[in-house]
Amino acid sequence: MDRAGELEKKIEAAGIDAFLIRKLPNIRYLCGFSGSAGVVLFTRNSRYFITDFRYKTQSAVEVDPSYKVIIYTQNSLNFLNDLISENKLKRIGFEADFMTYAEAENLKKSFPETGFIPFENFVESITVRKNQQEIELTKKAVEITDKVFAELLGIIKPGMTERQVAAHISFLHKMHGADGDSFDAIVAAGERSAFPHARPTDREIKTGELLKLDFGCTYHGMKSDMTRTIAVGSVSEECRNIYGIVKEAQQRALESVKAGINAREVDSVARDFIREKGYGNNFGHGLGHGLGYDIHEKPALNERADYILEENNIITIEPGIYVEGLGGVRIEDDVIVTKEGCEILNTSPKDLITI
Repeated sequence: MDRAGELEKKIEAAGIDAFLIRKLPNIRYLCGFSGSAGVVLFTRNSRYFITDFRYKTQSAVEVDPSYKVIIYTQNSLNFLNDLISENKLKRIGFEADFMTYAEAENLKKSFPETGFIPFENFVESITVRKNQQEIELTKKAVEITDKVFAELLGIIKPGMTERQVAAHISFLHKMHGADGDSFDAIVAAGERSAFPHARPTDREIKTGELLKLDFGCTYHGMKSDMTRTIAVGSVSEECRNIYGIVKEAQQRALESVKAGINAREVDSVARDFIREKGYGNNFGHGLGHGLGYDIHEKPALNERADYILEENNIITIEPGIYVEGLGGVRIEDDVIVTKEGCEILNTSPKDLITI
């Protein structure tokens, strides 16, 4: 069944007349629109895409023809008033984890005769399973990021700053055909590699330290997300030991991935191994997350996860160890969940590379 058909069934089962969607990645999943302003109203019998004049031509090209495109010119709530009356809508669901409290209250105040009901993961429960086109676009995004990493190995040298390396990443992504970065690259050298989400600075890269590189690109909307940690010259025995533990933890987690397993169990495979090696307190984030038109999507893979992995989920597997004052190691791949296991998309080497 297509996503529109699945959403129609969910609307009926939830006992609502329509669902209001404002989260842009969800809008793109459903109707193809890639712009920065739009709303979808999905009823049991009709589909509407609403945007402003800036996207009149773009929506005519991108939006699935099963949606009626409405271009509003003044108050964006006027269109909703007309559609509520036209379709006799009494109960409308909305994205609880995306719409603010103030926005929800404004809707209730503006349309007192209509009930607005919050739902969590209403659309995400459908889009969490990627279709073949999205899988192919993700593979291309990952391929580009792998190429960028290979070229970086010939560029990075002591004396460069983290910020300069990040600039090379952005440039190379676009030179290889990407829309751009999927997020601001993490480039962290030496003791700063112990910051899981360090922003690039003017700190110079030095010989004898670890360099953590976490980056990805967007290709026709779909994202890639890869982390590799390399050695700049000879690094300490503890750094090499930590690297080996993370590499083994990631491999064990990858081998556990398959449709039908709880995401929490996959997280525990890596986490328990890191804990056994004495670094449990140095791995404080989740093992991974979903990937798609958004860089962080459902499902989450962490200690609290309660999601059974499904075929065609695209997820990251990224354990890490971070030791304050010394440095950190993270290794991350993008994978597609299959019935029997997973397909690892990244081809970049995972043995400790020394430059």
